[in-house]
Amino acid sequence: MRALLMTLGTRGDVQPFLALAQGLQAAGHEAVVVAPHRFADFAAAHGVAFAGVDDGPVALLDGENAGALLEGGIGARLNLMRTLPAMFTRVLEDCWSVARGSGADVVVHNGQIVAGQHVAEALGVPAVLALPIPMYVPTREFPWPGVELPARLPATLNRATFAGMKSTALMFSGGIDRWRRDALGLPRRRGRHDPMRRPDGGHAPVLHAYSPSVLPRPADWPPEARTTGYWELAGEPSPLPEDLLRFVADGTPPVFVGFGSMAGADPARTTRTVLEAVRRSGCRLVVGAGWGGLDVSDLPGDVFAVTDVDYRALFPHMAAVVHHGGAGTTGVAFAAGRPQLVCPFVADQPFWGRLVQRLGVGPAPQPQKKLEPAALAAALTELVGSPAMSRAARRIGEQVRAEDGVDTAVRALEVIARQRT
Repeated sequence: MRALLMTLGTRGDVQPFLALAQGLQAAGHEAVVVAPHRFADFAAAHGVAFAGVDDGPVALLDGENAGALLEGGIGARLNLMRTLPAMFTRVLEDCWSVARGSGADVVVHNGQIVAGQHVAEALGVPAVLALPIPMYVPTREFPWPGVELPARLPATLNRATFAGMKSTALMFSGGIDRWRRDALGLPRRRGRHDPMRRPDGGHAPVLHAYSPSVLPRPADWPPEARTTGYWELAGEPSPLPEDLLRFVADGTPPVFVGFGSMAGADPARTTRTVLEAVRRSGCRLVVGAGWGGLDVSDLPGDVFAVTDVDYRALFPHMAAVVHHGGAGTTGVAFAAGRPQLVCPFVADQPFWGRLVQRLGVGPAPQPQKKLEPAALAAALTELVGSPAMSRAARRIGEQVRAEDGVDTAVRALEVIARQRT
């Protein structure tokens, strides 16, 4: 089997596809990850074949751009809606350039790369939607994770909120239709912009790359929608630096605070808030220095800054984990069996924050725009001092580590690839 794995987004959107590629290769198949050019070295480091596409839309989350986008209000959102379609034109062209002549038997894509199901249709092979977040398949059991919505809605309204995914099709439909006609030679047809529909109108397969122990599969999903478990990279985690290990061993277990590639409108204020909260709580701190504007040049002795470490190796050493609520980081914290606090920015992050609270693994999420020292200090104290949270986190961690999401996904793809559209 030859699999084309297509994804667009930040590292959290790319890493699960690298893990899936490793699993396919280990099972004797061929796999190529198609992702923004910036991830070429990341793929090479994990022994995965890679084909790059234009970085365009991903660049919007670089540095100060991210803060303006995340907290810029309605004006920033409207400007984004005007500029995104043109930015995706090159992505579409690059995707077809890679796929044409690839000999792929199946196309696995994350939806937000937009090209996935159209490329599969042009190749005459199955398209599989692969998601670290339950964004596409409607359910009565929870609301759409794409935006922050009330935690408790009537079941019928929960299902209706998933119509939010149709906004992407509306935004890009004109450019996609021209690309389908001119580059792929495909006709206009009903349902062409819905990645959950096959060209014949049937349900497309959907693989959800998170743990059923964290979020069980909804009872009202169609049989084509599955939950596999997390897609983890093969091999042992990269070892931690010796100076970090010495810091961890030289006192009580520290708390980790890091917000990944997210940066708010005023990251310097966020830095001051975190450091003051840690001082009030009396915790030792390992801080992820990747978030924009963080000044790590003059830190107290009970604070250690890290830039590029493997969270799989780091989190088991922590007393608790504070993060932005990205699906990947949340999953690693679950697998590590650590209590966690989510400080969300946008999109699905509040969804994971509420889930953490509901599972008893952490307190209520604290949105970035409302983050302040007293409340964060109180949450840190609760995180490291609650036996109930520690027990819940350990229990879920054991369940997550017992799963093999990559193997489950590979077996599913082997069956799907034998089918034709």
